[in-house]
Amino acid sequence: MASESDTATSNFIRSMIEKQAATTVATRFPPEPNGYLHLGHAKSICLNFGIAKEFNGWTNLRFDDTNPDKESEEYMQAIKRDVEWLGFNWKSLCYASDYFDDLYECAVALVKSGDAYVDSLSAEEIREYRGTLKQPGKESPYRNRNAEQSLELLEEMKAGKHNEGDHILRLKIDMASSNMNMRDPAIYRIKKSHHYRTGDKWSIYPLYDYTHCLSDAIEGITHSLCTLEFEDHRPLYEWVIEKVKASSVQVELGSPVQTEFGPLNLEYTVLSKRKLVELVQKGIVNGWDDPRMPTISGLRRRGFTPDSIREFCRRIGVTKSSAVIEMGVLETVVREELNESAQRRMAVLEPLKVIITSIADDHNEILELANHPNKPELGSRQLPFTREVYIEQSDFEEEPPPKFKRLIPGGEVRLRSSYVIRCDEVIKDENGQIIEIHCSHDPDTLGKKPEGRKVKGVIHWVPVEQSVKSEVRVYDRLFNRPDPLAEEDYLNAVNPDSLVVLSNARLEPSIGDAETGSKFQFERQGYFAIDDDSTAEHPVCNRTVGLRDTWS
Repeated sequence: MASESDTATSNFIRSMIEKQAATTVATRFPPEPNGYLHLGHAKSICLNFGIAKEFNGWTNLRFDDTNPDKESEEYMQAIKRDVEWLGFNWKSLCYASDYFDDLYECAVALVKSGDAYVDSLSAEEIREYRGTLKQPGKESPYRNRNAEQSLELLEEMKAGKHNEGDHILRLKIDMASSNMNMRDPAIYRIKKSHHYRTGDKWSIYPLYDYTHCLSDAIEGITHSLCTLEFEDHRPLYEWVIEKVKASSVQVELGSPVQTEFGPLNLEYTVLSKRKLVELVQKGIVNGWDDPRMPTISGLRRRGFTPDSIREFCRRIGVTKSSAVIEMGVLETVVREELNESAQRRMAVLEPLKVIITSIADDHNEILELANHPNKPELGSRQLPFTREVYIEQSDFEEEPPPKFKRLIPGGEVRLRSSYVIRCDEVIKDENGQIIEIHCSHDPDTLGKKPEGRKVKGVIHWVPVEQSVKSEVRVYDRLFNRPDPLAEEDYLNAVNPDSLVVLSNARLEPSIGDAETGSKFQFERQGYFAIDDDSTAEHPVCNRTVGLRDTWS
């Protein structure tokens, strides 16, 4: 579970609560179940749950499920799984649909008090009447419809006697307000859709701005923490609660206070749920949990840990303004985390066979290798050293460039944790392609330097026969420019090299038994995780991040 250190960094919200000396801090995380959670949600989760825990309060997980056309049980279950995986526990699992009866009762009370009315303008007319940022709106001719008529129409709407778009229920506030959200906003619309929880009970559904504030008040939330996009909605949030409390409604309401903070903006990605839906639907990515996606499920599959995501949220902090975070910050956090926790293994991604001719055909020497150079408590594993091994194709050059410190014709190199070998012969096919290299080894160099000469290069390897064939998926940033939305069409910024599949990689035999989700540092390669697609016979590995930032 999340630790106290996850929320230790000071921020203006913490300072605000300290000054209030509140006896109870109650927060909520209220996603709409119309997609999977992403890193922006992770920031909100860490803030809401972290602040409440720090001040000995509690947090509800609430699904804002008022739009049945776009919501599903799949999304709801994914959200619950992600919040729990991040290490947080909620006090109560709530749904806006839990309050549909109370919300309707509040709406009736607002009609009776003269603060709401049923409008019969068309959607196009409502947009026309609403005005612009520079021009005030016009009052609807139905604005002064008496309460009895509005109540009768509202009951008929609820009973399904009218078609979608015939009527809406609006608040009566101020059509000349400089805040567009206060120009008689709609709070109920006719929608004859099946709801995944309430079935066909309702033919009308409340809208977000109305539902959100009253749900907070019903649950006894004290601090409604929202991103900056809701700052202009705060007057409406407060107006609705105040007016409902002043009405004759019998619903018990608390007094939540809304506070806004800067949202997460991250380079080389998009954190718009609508655009993430588009990436999935257009097949740009392979589902919501594609490791290139900024979704929590995608990051989990890629190999990120809950600790790394919480640490990322801690480092970027909570501010009153919007800022763009460098992708390198996220990558550095997970790199540091995995450097400490991931066991080491050797993996050859693009193999080239080396035959060590000075070793007998049946040679099978067992080497004992530490699983982590700095953590003896993680134990060790055994690796066979045989006559035939694989090295990386890129670790051999017939015509090496300057300062090349790997294997060359006539040159020596150390095979990591084993012997020094010398390239004696290069074998090619009829097309001139290298198919294998013949080398000799120095039997006196296991664990020590050769006498009388200096060998600079060290390369990794795996035994040919005992190695495990694997598919390795090398993931990179999904977009090739820091701000994809600066493009006229953000899809034009999709990185064509965001996924490279290496289908003939060879891994140490000990990886063959690794469980899905296991994380390793492939020496000299980067950090990798065992993918959900893996089988015992055919492991699939996802690159989480490289050993260092090589993006350009």
